[in-house]
Amino acid sequence: MTEHMTPPTDDGALERLVTEIRACTTCANVLPLGPRPILHVSPTARILIASQAPGTRVHETGQSFNDASGDRLRGWLGIDRATFYDSARIAIMPMGMCYPGRLPKGGDCPPRRECAPLWRERVLALMPDIRLTLLVGSYAQNHVLGPGKVEDRVRHYRDYLPRFFPLPHPSWRTGAWERRSPWFGTDVLPALRREVHAFL
Repeated sequence: MTEHMTPPTDDGALERLVTEIRACTTCANVLPLGPRPILHVSPTARILIASQAPGTRVHETGQSFNDASGDRLRGWLGIDRATFYDSARIAIMPMGMCYPGRLPKGGDCPPRRECAPLWRERVLALMPDIRLTLLVGSYAQNHVLGPGKVEDRVRHYRDYLPRFFPLPHPSWRTGAWERRSPWFGTDVLPALRREVHAFL
């Protein structure tokens, strides 16, 4: 998979592509709240947050990570909301850009499989300055790195630098995992903040 490509010289190409994405109705018949593709991108961004899919609050507000998981992720990164949402520096693009619905036993459904193959490479081709991609959760990691275990990848994050930094999904369930995994706070988070701040 090509994560960085030489973009066209047309400065408006990314803006037009985002307009095309936001008009996408490919999965309209299976999305419980209807299509609302959500992403935050810029041709000047140097960090990409590759996440899972919007939740209901993100669907309602149109702003990625505008919920408790976003608060947790911003805490991990050591940055405030203004910096986090400055798309000129930090791009956010989930594997599935629309809210996928709920599983029968609770939790959100996986990202729609149609989304990343349709759009991801086209968007990345128009963001040539990305230097660090945060792979948040199993869906982003498996798409980019292939099958594997999230905890193993997070523990061995050095193996993926300088291009990628694998992270767990910052859901409420991760709080208990963090308490059982002190190495995440003592080893991983300081390194994560150093990497992120190097590109801000």
